[in-house]
Amino acid sequence: MSFVHLHTHSEFSLLDGANRIGDLVLKAKEHEMPALALTDHGCMFGSWSFHKKATSEGLKPIIGMEAYVAPGDRRERSKSGVGGRAYYHLVLLARDRIGYQNLLKLSSLGYTEGFYHKPRVDRDVLARYQEGLIVSSACLAGEIARHLNADNWAAAKETAEWYANVFDGRYYLEVQAHDSEGQAETNKKIFTLADKLGLPVVATNDAHFLRPEDHEAHDVLLCIGLGKDRDDPKRMRYDEGLYFKSADEMASRFPDRPDVIENTLRIADEVDLLFEKKYHLPEFPLPDKYSDPNDYLEQLTIQGAKKRYGDPLPPEAQERLDYEIGVIKGTGYAGYFLITQDFIQWARNQNIPVGPGRGSAAGSLVAYALGITNLDPLKFGLLFERFLNPERISMPDIDIDFCYERRGEVIEYTRQKYGENAVGQIITFGTMKSRAVIRDVGRTLGFEPSETDHIAKLIPNQPGSAFTVQEAVENLKEVKSLYKSDNRHQQLFDYSITLEGLARHASVHAAGVVIAPGPLDDYVPVSVQPGKNGNGSNAMSVTQYDMNGLEEVGMLKMDFLGLKTLTVIHDAVEMVRERYGSLSNPDSEEVYDTVDDIPLDDRPVYEMLARGGTSGVFQFESNLANDKLRAMRCDRFEDLVATNALIRPGPLDSGMTDVYIDRKTGKTDVTYPHPDLENILESTHGVIVYQEQLMRIASELAGFTLGEADVLRKAVGKKISSLIKKELKKFVDRCVERGVNKLIAIELGTQIETFGRYGFNRSHSAAYSLISYHTAWLKVHYPSEFMAALLSSSIDNTDSVVKYIGACRDLPRYVPGLKEPIEVLPPNLNESGWKFTVTENGQIRFGLGAVRGVGQAAVHSVLEARSKGNFSSLFGFLERIDIRSLNKRACEALIAAGAMDEFGGRAQLLESLDTAYGEVQARQSEIASGQESLFGDTSSLPQAEPPLREVPEWTEQDRLAREKEALGFFISGHPLDHYRDIVEAFGPVSSNTLVERAGQNVDLPCVITAVVRQISRRNNSEWGKITVEDFQGTATILAFGENWEAYKDVLQQDAVVLLSGKVSGRERDEDDPPVFLDSARPLEELTGSGELSVKIELDFETDAGVTEEVFMKAKQVLASQPGASPVLVQVGLDNGAPAPHFRSRSLKVSSNSQTLQQLRKIFGHGKIRLVRTVEPSSEFVVGL
Repeated sequence: MSFVHLHTHSEFSLLDGANRIGDLVLKAKEHEMPALALTDHGCMFGSWSFHKKATSEGLKPIIGMEAYVAPGDRRERSKSGVGGRAYYHLVLLARDRIGYQNLLKLSSLGYTEGFYHKPRVDRDVLARYQEGLIVSSACLAGEIARHLNADNWAAAKETAEWYANVFDGRYYLEVQAHDSEGQAETNKKIFTLADKLGLPVVATNDAHFLRPEDHEAHDVLLCIGLGKDRDDPKRMRYDEGLYFKSADEMASRFPDRPDVIENTLRIADEVDLLFEKKYHLPEFPLPDKYSDPNDYLEQLTIQGAKKRYGDPLPPEAQERLDYEIGVIKGTGYAGYFLITQDFIQWARNQNIPVGPGRGSAAGSLVAYALGITNLDPLKFGLLFERFLNPERISMPDIDIDFCYERRGEVIEYTRQKYGENAVGQIITFGTMKSRAVIRDVGRTLGFEPSETDHIAKLIPNQPGSAFTVQEAVENLKEVKSLYKSDNRHQQLFDYSITLEGLARHASVHAAGVVIAPGPLDDYVPVSVQPGKNGNGSNAMSVTQYDMNGLEEVGMLKMDFLGLKTLTVIHDAVEMVRERYGSLSNPDSEEVYDTVDDIPLDDRPVYEMLARGGTSGVFQFESNLANDKLRAMRCDRFEDLVATNALIRPGPLDSGMTDVYIDRKTGKTDVTYPHPDLENILESTHGVIVYQEQLMRIASELAGFTLGEADVLRKAVGKKISSLIKKELKKFVDRCVERGVNKLIAIELGTQIETFGRYGFNRSHSAAYSLISYHTAWLKVHYPSEFMAALLSSSIDNTDSVVKYIGACRDLPRYVPGLKEPIEVLPPNLNESGWKFTVTENGQIRFGLGAVRGVGQAAVHSVLEARSKGNFSSLFGFLERIDIRSLNKRACEALIAAGAMDEFGGRAQLLESLDTAYGEVQARQSEIASGQESLFGDTSSLPQAEPPLREVPEWTEQDRLAREKEALGFFISGHPLDHYRDIVEAFGPVSSNTLVERAGQNVDLPCVITAVVRQISRRNNSEWGKITVEDFQGTATILAFGENWEAYKDVLQQDAVVLLSGKVSGRERDEDDPPVFLDSARPLEELTGSGELSVKIELDFETDAGVTEEVFMKAKQVLASQPGASPVLVQVGLDNGAPAPHFRSRSLKVSSNSQTLQQLRKIFGHGKIRLVRTVEPSSEFVVGL
């Protein structure tokens, strides 16, 4: 006799079930079972993927849930059940489509109305949604089992009768085939009750893990979920028998009751649940004169296209528009486009920044005409079929970028328009990845956190080179050694291998939103994720199915992404308009309505990028992107589009990035595999970079329709060898049929397979390059406003603020025509806002929101009081603001940050704060309580301010230390300020780039902030742990043995030094690698050593004012500052290939700050810098 498991838990019974859905299905097939039920605790998280997997394996899926049932009203937060419990267990199975719909409702209501410790239903909703459900009484935690084990037969009888009446002919009492404490006795009582009431009984096993040998690992999982140590004697434990038993094992437990086995088959036979593929699109509310969404879409599209292209439309645009509208009408997706354009248009009307496009949607002319995207697909050669393929129809996928600060407003508009219960967020599941599972398992086994952290970091987790725990044990020497070292470590790894990859917790997708035609729980189960999707009754529902499940169910989902860069652009433009009256090109004086009107051929923009000025430029801030833009001598918009596509692992590993650069710079010739491809590949110098190029090649040479070409693209991208072989054979055959040489066709097929595999979506690359260009344009023409907006976007990220303040100082080096750095001023109560702002002189004033401990309410109080006039003293400031929103600790931070410097010295202000604060509190309390003096109301009479206390001002070191505590970094100065030029000569090495230089030797200029002497346990020798700081952040230096002895006198706190050593290459140090010291010396020694050269950088195309007279002035300066440093002149930009350097034979100068300042007055700030001395490529005499 066969058997069907009707009470089974998967990993989606989070941290309680250890069964992977695929494993369950395969195990059921192995046991030749005809069906299988999934009944996770209180949820349907895994139901859709279970249904899909079981169906694909020929196994009948039974969708169910082990519900939590409240003892009384589900909305009452009480523990009124047997033994003071808040819920009982109950198994619900969907018999048919109606049952499935009711299961959706019940699962959802448990979260939205009944959540108390667990998502609970009650008898009221069970009766309301009973149709189509098969029910069993569940485990020892079920209501009937609880009553029976409390010897309350009357209550057990009442409960059974209630369920039997409500679920007439569909209710079973449940016995279980394991040896949990009390289970055997409960089974006997269940049989007795069943006989008394004439109810059928069904056997289950409450399977929580797959095989008997998985019990130990499941026990560890349970401990992780409970937060308990495994050796805790009081913790909950599960019986060893809760595994997925075979039919014979189940039958052997009930030898006298074959009916309980037969009933599982009977229930499985009754289940008849099928799903048809159908899309559930909400209806877009049409204007009165329209009854068909297709007609309205066509009208809106034609209107929008005429605004874009003029009336009449150009033939190319008209033809493309007719084609796309035809496809959209034929697929029934008009409503999708109308919904999308509606909320995007609403956002634009509310002045909420919207991105130009994202992903393949930018290839649609309809989307461009409707304003969904802002990139002309005709101009940029983008393909509609890459977005919506008429030959393989699937739901369109439009992702939209909004200003990250106001994204929520757009979601709320959508909720209000389509109904709050019809719009929801999308669930995601965090899994126990290799490092996380080591830490989780280690914690339950009693490992110290430092031990598991060390072990976890031994396992690589970088994209493309990540190891599973199993792979690490088998292939990494250090991990393998630990595994074999003792039983304790072997257990850690074995349990981790078993549990790795299981779902650990539910969360909310950062951007995903789903919109249903009606209440969301009519279509999918929903949940509430506490604290992650709002609070109280206004909390958004979160689907229990993830992105993939929703797509397969046919729901309309889209990503509402928050993009900080859009906020940066918006804020910068607003500051420009406020300061100058309009957005215009300062050189040509051409005025633009929006950044979208800015031409894409502004030469200074590309000059800045080619020089390496990419800090703050969207997508191109990384060293890799910077290097590639410089190497290709970026000079046009297509270079940005290509770089966005090429700086990815696939193109980099395949070498296509370097091929592109070499061809672009003329190092190698541009060739085309076939003459007909020149038009397709000309913009990328004969290299297949984009997926759209692959599609066009298939269309041009093989005569594929673009729809067929998209099928080829997908085949290559998915790397399914059989599919690739089939599609490429078709490509080659069709090419030959059309007269292409077979060898060329085969070679092209090989290229398509190699390069096409890594080819990037041009639509996405072009759209994001447009944002990149806008950020670069603002940085070039309005650097103060752009950098202020950029700093504001990073207000909660200390490292980024430090980086961008450093970028403000470096601007003259990269921005054409900018002579001086932009100064970032400390916060000031009379000037600062919440964000960073630009002063009348073009300096950037620090935002109050970046001061630690000063929240938005406090800043709002300051700004509100300041609107009535500036503050003139500490006491006056405190008296005018709401001191309930700005506490004393926040005031201390403002003083330390320099925000009150105009009121007095910082030491004075801090010493006087208690007195002033107390006085203001007393006066405000007096006014609030309505007290009056003998002379009546005195609140309007002038009262003397308490004077500031006279105390010595802080030392510079103390001032900077307090400043750093308040802000996270120095703002009014830095211990390295005097050595800034020397420090920059050693760039790009800095504290924040050490992580990129693992295993490399580095020289690091820095100030020592802490020295800790340590004693080695191994040989009792002394060694040093040194903390250092530079302009970018902090780093750790480790000095051992002879190196420590040789340099410990130099390694003193506050010493400014040059440290040389090797960056740790150990896997465990990858997040914050220390440097192993080789040598140390005072930084000031370098000034007179000749190890640094004074470099003058000239570009005669832009530096037209550099005349012989200028050189004579420079020569006089150099002659007046003799020293040991060579003088270098660089002619042209040092990008792509090194620009020529010339070195004076006769002049050597002092590389001190005086020399540099005088030269900067002559040539400009960005033209003069120190570099490390190397052998010259040539020498010069003329001019100097």
